[in-house]
Amino acid sequence: MDLKSAVHRRSPQNLTELEQFCKEEWANIAQSRCAKLVETYPNRLMAVIKAKGASTKY
Repeated sequence: MDLKSAVHRRSPQNLTELEQFCKEEWANIAQSRCAKLVETYPNRLMAVIKAKGASTKY
């Protein structure tokens, strides 16, 4: 699950809640998810370069 979606599901009502929910959801991101993002970074970067900054499958 991505951070934006997880926070959106919680429907923060103000800036304080938004900050709190972001921190809580950030702490819930699995280490394996972070490791996968780091591992695939070169491929994602090359896709952006190839697309000249336009949308990619990522």
